Amino acid sequence: MQPDEGVSLAIGAKVPGQGMTIRTVHMDFLYGGAFRTGMPEAYERLILDTMLGDSTLFTRADEVEEQWLLVDSIVAAWQRDRPSFPNYPAGSWGPPSAEDLLHRDGRSWRRH
Repeated sequence: MQPDEGVSLAIGAKVPGQGMTIRTVHMDFLYGGAFRTGMPEAYERLILDTMLGDSTLFTRADEVEEQWLLVDSIVAAWQRDRPSFPNYPAGSWGPPSAEDLLHRDGRSWRRH
């Protein structure tokens, strides 16, 4: 992700010697450091690709339609199987059924 495109990996490696000691070892790859060239910002790349007619990074219309068919079928099945889904307002503590679930086991939320 911009601005530091690359990959970081942390692995456990055995420390040389007779003992069995494991130490975390970091492996990092950064595009900027490896290729010593400036990377365009995300929108710069997007606008340039549009101007050049390069649709490699864009989703085709038929792919979008297929994705919506998949999502719509999931939503329809969910609404069919669970017509009383407990919706609740954003920013609230959730539906009353969530509180009931906790109270059944003698638990409660800690609210500060």
